[in-house]
Amino acid sequence: MGPGDVGKSSILDAIDLCLGARRNAQFTDADFHNLDVDKPITITITIGELDDALKNMEAYGNYLRGCNVETQTIEDEPEKNCETVLTVRLTIAGDLEPVWTLVSDRASAQSRNLNWADRVRLSPTRIGSLSDSNLAWRRGSILNRLSEERADTSAALAKAARAARSAFGDQADAQLGETLGIVAKTAKELGIPVGDTLKAMLDAHSVSFGGGTVSLHSEEGIPLRSLGLGSTRLLIAGLQRKAAKDATIILVDELEHGLEPHRIIRFVASLGAKEPTPPLQAFLTTHSPVAVRELSGEQLFVVRASSTKSTATGLGNEDAIQGTIRSFPEAFLAKSVIVCEGASEVGLLRGLDNTVVADGEPSLTARGVALVDAGGCNHIYKRANAFQKLGYRVCVFRDDDKQPDQATENDFMVIDDVFKWRAGRALEDEIFHSISEEGVCKLLSIAEEIHGTDLIGDHIASESAGTLKLEDCKKNLTKEKRDILARAARNKKNGWFKTVSRMERVGEEVIATDKGLDQEFFDILNNIFEWIKVS
Repeated sequence: MGPGDVGKSSILDAIDLCLGARRNAQFTDADFHNLDVDKPITITITIGELDDALKNMEAYGNYLRGCNVETQTIEDEPEKNCETVLTVRLTIAGDLEPVWTLVSDRASAQSRNLNWADRVRLSPTRIGSLSDSNLAWRRGSILNRLSEERADTSAALAKAARAARSAFGDQADAQLGETLGIVAKTAKELGIPVGDTLKAMLDAHSVSFGGGTVSLHSEEGIPLRSLGLGSTRLLIAGLQRKAAKDATIILVDELEHGLEPHRIIRFVASLGAKEPTPPLQAFLTTHSPVAVRELSGEQLFVVRASSTKSTATGLGNEDAIQGTIRSFPEAFLAKSVIVCEGASEVGLLRGLDNTVVADGEPSLTARGVALVDAGGCNHIYKRANAFQKLGYRVCVFRDDDKQPDQATENDFMVIDDVFKWRAGRALEDEIFHSISEEGVCKLLSIAEEIHGTDLIGDHIASESAGTLKLEDCKKNLTKEKRDILARAARNKKNGWFKTVSRMERVGEEVIATDKGLDQEFFDILNNIFEWIKVS
C-alpha cells in the first residue's frame, strides 16, 4: 500500500515478468531507469518452500541455495539450518532481449533456467481488469490447474465449422446475389473457370476456434465472462485457492476494484489471509482502507518512492501499529500525517481547510495529508511514532494544558515537527482569548444552537461561581470573562465543541472569518498550513 505512483504496480509487474510462463516479453528503452540502456534491468526473486521437483539434484543441484529465515540472508551453499531455495533472475540489456537464468556462484560458468514445466507450475495468476480469461480453458488459465481433465474438442469443432459454412452460404446467396452475378459474368468474360453459379461461403481458414473455445457458462447458458468485474475477481480468487497445490502465487492490482466493502473483506478472506498458514502467497496492491483494516501489520508493507528507488517497509506487529491500523487505516494510504491530540483539533483543521478550498487552493486531502485523532495527550506519540518509524512525513498538533513525556517528544522532534498552543493553554483557551468580541458572540450563538441557552448559561454560572450570566459574556469582554468562557466550553461532561463536526463549524464560520485574530494564534495555525503545503 501507499500513495499513487510509488511503484506498487511495478512490484507486481516485476514478479509477473520474472516468474511468469512466457517465452518472450516486449521491452522498450522507456523501461530503463532514466532511459539509460547501458545499465541492464535485473529482477531477482528467491523462491522457498520448494517441492520435490524443484529440489531435484540432477536438474537443479548446482543452483540450490540456502536461506536463513531469521537473518533474512541467502547463502550460496545449502546449510543444515537453512531453507533450501532457488533464485531466478531476469535480465534485459540494451538489445531489449529478456534472459531468464538461475543464480548460483557455484554454477557461474554455466547458464540455465527452470524447466518449462516448472515455470508453468510456478507462474503467478494475475487478477486484473482482463482476468476473465481465467474463466475459459486457455493456456495458463486457472481452470487448467484445477485438475488433469481436458476436453477433446477437435471433432465437434470441425463439424460445427462445416455446418456454419453451409448455413451461411444458403443465406448469403440471397443477400449477395447481385455481387455474385457480376463476379460470375466477369470471370466468364475473362475465361476464368469458376462455374456458372458462385457461392458466398465462410472461408475454411476463417472459421477457426482458438484458445478459450470451451469456457464457463451459467445454468441459463450465459458466459461467466459476462459477470461483473467484482464477481469475476471473487470467483477467480476462489478457484486459485482450490488450485493452490499447483499454483501458489497470486498477483492482484488494486484489489478493491469493482468490489463493495463487504466483498473486499470476503475477497481477502478467500485468499487465506486470516489463516495461521496461508495456502497462497498473495501480492496485492490497494488504496482501500477496508482492505488495510482487514490485514495484520505483519502482512502489510508501505511502498515509498524517492528519486532513485522504491522501498517496501513492513509495518510489523507492535500493539501501537496494529491499533492504529484498526482505527485509522486511511492514514497509511496518505503521504503525510497530522496526529492531533483529539477530535477538536481534527475538526478545527478540517473547518479551516474548507475555507482554503473555497479560496481555490488544494485541500489537505488533495495534498495527500491525513488527520489522525490520537484520543488524548497520553496516546499522541503511540500514534505519531508508529508513522514516523515507517518513514511517513508526520507532525503532532496538541494542547499545552497537559504535557506528554518530554523525552519521547524530544526524540520525535529530532525528525519531525510539533505544533502546540501557547504555554498552559488548551484549544478552548486559545480560541476565546484570540478571537474578537464579535467572534465570541458568534461562538456563543453556535453553542446555544447546539446545546440550548439554559445549558450554556448554567455552565457559565457554574464556572463563575454565580457571578456571570450568559448575556454578561456578550459585551465588555475582559480577560477574566474569556477565562471563564474557555473553562465552561471544555466542560468535562458536555463540552461545547468537543466533536469533529462542531469544531469544524467553529473553524469555518468563526475563526476563518474573524478579522481581529490574535497574531500569535494566527501564526500557529498558519505554520501548520505551511507544513501541509510542503506535502
